[in-house]
Amino acid sequence: MNPGYLALILHAHLPYVRHPEHEYFLEETWLYEAITETYIPLLWMMETLTEEKVDFRLTMSITPTLLAMFNDDLLRRRYARHLDLLCELAEKETVRTRTFPDFQPAALMYRERFARAREHYSGRWRRDLAGAFRRMQDAGKLEVLASAATHGFLPLLRFNPAAVRAQILVGVQYYHETMGRHPAGIWLPECGYYPGLEEVLKDAGLRYFVVDTHALPGPAGGSAHTPFYCPNGTATFARDLESSKQVWSSVEGYPGDFDYREFYRDIGFDLEFEYIRPYIHPDGIRVNTGIKYYRITGATDDKAPYVPERARRKAELHAADFLSCRERQAASAGDAAGRPPIITAPYDAELFGHWWFEGPDWLEALIRRIARRSGAIRLGHPSEYLDSHPLNQVALPGMSSWGYQGYSNVWLNGANDWIYRHLHAAADRMEELAERFPEAAGAARRALNQAARELLLAQSSDWAFIMTRNTAAPYAVQRTKGHLLAFNRLYEMLGRGMNREDAVWLEGIESRNNIFPDLDYRVWRGDYRMPPPLSARAGD
Repeated sequence: MNPGYLALILHAHLPYVRHPEHEYFLEETWLYEAITETYIPLLWMMETLTEEKVDFRLTMSITPTLLAMFNDDLLRRRYARHLDLLCELAEKETVRTRTFPDFQPAALMYRERFARAREHYSGRWRRDLAGAFRRMQDAGKLEVLASAATHGFLPLLRFNPAAVRAQILVGVQYYHETMGRHPAGIWLPECGYYPGLEEVLKDAGLRYFVVDTHALPGPAGGSAHTPFYCPNGTATFARDLESSKQVWSSVEGYPGDFDYREFYRDIGFDLEFEYIRPYIHPDGIRVNTGIKYYRITGATDDKAPYVPERARRKAELHAADFLSCRERQAASAGDAAGRPPIITAPYDAELFGHWWFEGPDWLEALIRRIARRSGAIRLGHPSEYLDSHPLNQVALPGMSSWGYQGYSNVWLNGANDWIYRHLHAAADRMEELAERFPEAAGAARRALNQAARELLLAQSSDWAFIMTRNTAAPYAVQRTKGHLLAFNRLYEMLGRGMNREDAVWLEGIESRNNIFPDLDYRVWRGDYRMPPPLSARAGD
């Protein structure tokens, strides 16, 4: 008998950062770094395993904001330019490190990685990362989850039910447009759930969602290895704490191993300014380049040189340890449940490659080891488990999130609580507009659609998160205020009628904040019905 299933879920998300008004915008580099260090290595891994006929199953949420940035022509061009600069810098580094034998192997590795990334991005994938992930899903190896439109934190938006419904429906519809099918499940932003949300998910045709462990009834962790059905039939899977801690924790988990690459030592800060200047911010602000020559070493500033082969071997050892732990865990949980358990292990995708450079190597080693061990624990998608084991307990999860203390603390505190009265007022106004203009056309329809975009962008949970962490708080405040101010101007324009100045301003903001080009403002109406996915409309 199969002792159990392991559902590896990678949550890929970034806030929508696109600034055509600036030739170089610092926050856009969040996307470029994640593509180079996480999304491309994950695609390499999946494509290699598929070509070598190594069977595997991964689940991955790719949020609508991230998909929209993948699909944006401006950001595609800028990322290609970013890769050109990386390749140029890596080539210079192979020359500079010829007299530094401890650093030369890493320099050669970076040159090969960046050149390969450039060839695959612009050549093999034709700058279409969404299409590359879609092909992995079509091959049956990857199950891509939907998410809310702009990663809005739904428990704190629920005071206007139309706002929650719009976040879900716009997210699912953009999934249709990009993936050409209906999603099986959804990743709730920040795992944020409240009782009643499952009704919105069912209306959107979603089969399952993921919660943190403490959302489930009963002793913590005691029921986390089988799914539950909500009373309406929507299934929920709970995060497994043990597997999460082994990978998440930078102190106790694998990423903190002394042989792994040190994230916080980058040549963008270490090398002489004039040498590195062409590859950092044009204003001379030092930034990460992605080229790092030191390993974690320990709690010291005297870091030892990074040895790529040594780190790769350590990733294989950690993959073996992880699998051994999961096999023991599955055997124990299966005995208690009387059926094969499913260990749900969700992680931020950006942990793999960006924060933990060896993460994709670890993941590939784990998959290969599982494939070799006949009768060992099996990788599976949550939907496959529901197909094989359709009878499950019925219970309603409790209001919860992941993050500090598990109950919305990160997204509602003294640093960000001021935003919600404005978000709620704007959501009420958007619902009013949708009812007042049931069949708008021309410039009025464009203004209504843009108002919907601005509200969705203001609702992003990322801005509240950044304010809490105080990392780029002024930018998060500016984005929240900017989208709300734009929404209110559009609301006023629609109330009094648009003039020529309004029309010019509308055209500019449509060009700047152009997410979800096919968005229909009527999604805020109670009678709105989502169109079928493209494949269904084509008769597939």
